[in-house]
Amino acid sequence: MARPRSAGYDDQRDQILAKASALFAQQGYTATSMNQVAAACELSKAALYHYVRDKHALLALVAEAHVKRLEAVVEEVLAQPLSPEDRLRELIVRFVREYSNAQNEHRVLTEDVKFLEDVERETVLGIERRVVNAFAEAVAAVRPALRPAELHKPLTMLLFGMINWMFTWLKPAEDGQRLTHEQMAPMVAELFFGGLGAVSVPASSEPESTSRKKTPRKETAL
Repeated sequence: MARPRSAGYDDQRDQILAKASALFAQQGYTATSMNQVAAACELSKAALYHYVRDKHALLALVAEAHVKRLEAVVEEVLAQPLSPEDRLRELIVRFVREYSNAQNEHRVLTEDVKFLEDVERETVLGIERRVVNAFAEAVAAVRPALRPAELHKPLTMLLFGMINWMFTWLKPAEDGQRLTHEQMAPMVAELFFGGLGAVSVPASSEPESTSRKKTPRKETAL
């Protein structure tokens, strides 16, 4: 018979994921031991294994929980009755804010997903693709002419390029920086909207030769 979960099980596991993501981000997944995770959580190693099977499973939980939170943000914004412009702006602002509170998890996502098994990695990448596609649809809704030219996805990738790497240089607590993520969020939106309107849609080009095989790519912007 399975052991029943305690009332605080989910809260404790969330704390474990937060502590683990901080350690993974600071010193790397391979250099982090389960002993260190247990010590950071003030748990015995045996107690830690009550919540996670092993370090590999812990990495999978950290990565999947992060992208699921991002997808939840997208769903919340899409559920609101907003104009196309306001919807895209809200997505941008919400993501900058979300990343500001999940910098460790985002570093793990960008640097350590390669250590996952194929099935686990594909689960994470599948969620990432849904998030990117939702953003691309929001971009196309603002500028419909981008869709026939298939520019809405590349522009979305450029947008995430601005957002994703902000954690590498925007550190308000260090070096006396005054800008915060809260202040930067609308700036990112304004910068993207200013550029979006200036993008020229190129003239249609000749269709790709059917003799050339397209190689499927696994690309995500997160």
